[in-house]
Amino acid sequence: MPLHPKLVHLPIALAVLMPLISGGLLIAWWRGALQRRTWIIAIALQVLLVGSGLLALRTGEGDEERVERAVPEAVIEAHEEAAEAFVITAGVVLVIALGAALIRRERAARIVAACAALGTLGVLGAGYRTGQAGGELVYRHGAASAWTSPATQLPGPPAEPAREQDSNDLADRRAP
Repeated sequence: MPLHPKLVHLPIALAVLMPLISGGLLIAWWRGALQRRTWIIAIALQVLLVGSGLLALRTGEGDEERVERAVPEAVIEAHEEAAEAFVITAGVVLVIALGAALIRRERAARIVAACAALGTLGVLGAGYRTGQAGGELVYRHGAASAWTSPATQLPGPPAEPAREQDSNDLADRRAP
């Protein structure tokens, strides 16, 4: 079975959550409810998003040849280009988030953190586009069929072996 479909869910889930998490951290930081150093949570999650996105991208590239047998190459290219844009956008947001942590002046750091939080909305949009293209691969163009040929299907439950009937079986059926 391919590894790519198992890995794509983490970066997409993080893309959905990061606007909420980074926005929440930023608001709490501005209001003084959390210290500046808690911004490291946003950075760590963005690192996880970028890392898992890169891993999903690499495993997708590994599956490409096999899927090309079942799906038009142009559809695969569209998904791959969307995935690359997603990872690049997430990487840019990571750099901005790191900048917020490295800037010494508090006001400037908050402004840069706000830019990073807004950037997570761009990552969400890129993630949506990537997921949409991936869904079309699977559900509209049948990409999963690359792994469901009869030679690769798991066998069904074993059939019960046929047994010969003897006179006792027939007698058991007639008994009330």
